[in-house]
Amino acid sequence: MGAQWKSKGKELVANAKGKLFSKLAKDIMLAARAGADPAGNSKLRLVVEQARKASMPKDTLDRAIKKGAGLTGEAVHFDHVIYEGFAPHRVPVMVECLTDNVNRTAPEMRVLFRKGQLGTSGSVSWDFDHVGMVEAEPATPGADPELAAIEAGAQDFEPGHEEGSTLFLTDPGDLDLVSRALPAQGFTVLSAKLGYKAKNPIDPASLSAAELEEVEAFLAAIDANDDVQNLFVGLAG
Repeated sequence: MGAQWKSKGKELVANAKGKLFSKLAKDIMLAARAGADPAGNSKLRLVVEQARKASMPKDTLDRAIKKGAGLTGEAVHFDHVIYEGFAPHRVPVMVECLTDNVNRTAPEMRVLFRKGQLGTSGSVSWDFDHVGMVEAEPATPGADPELAAIEAGAQDFEPGHEEGSTLFLTDPGDLDLVSRALPAQGFTVLSAKLGYKAKNPIDPASLSAAELEEVEAFLAAIDANDDVQNLFVGLAG
């Protein structure tokens, strides 16, 4: 679930890229706490590769690494918070935030969830599996995602968000292992992260066009919040 509800339109491209860079910078700063050298920090290496593919300016990338590693003298602190609840029409959602001020984020989430329903911890997460998610695209003609999944140690695979890409699903502890193994199977890794996959996603066809539009508007508003890092939705497709 992703591309079909993301904001569309050429006039929004710059804003979308700025939002992406902001998310990546947070991921880079967090990963860099374990060391500023991507060669010795697998999590940082994956995020740096993702930032480069997104054309993040080199000075922005370097500044995020140095800031996260404590090389600039600036204190970096983010709380990882997950909000659970429902979009309109009982579509389950899990919202992953990285925030430097929970007292700001919490009321903002309550306001955003007014058109849905904000739940308590565990109210929705029971219906999601915690998994590793590796999105990759074929680097060689005829690369077989099923064979790659087996050889790399992934648990499953499905079409990815990017056109022509594959989303490899892993055990959370195997995320880095699978990410490292996929290039030898003819795939270039686009992103790798831990996330949540709905066990019983709702079929969009069960919603009317107007209802689906309400869900999309709700998700777009949540995603636009500066503290939202990832949004996991129990909607098939």
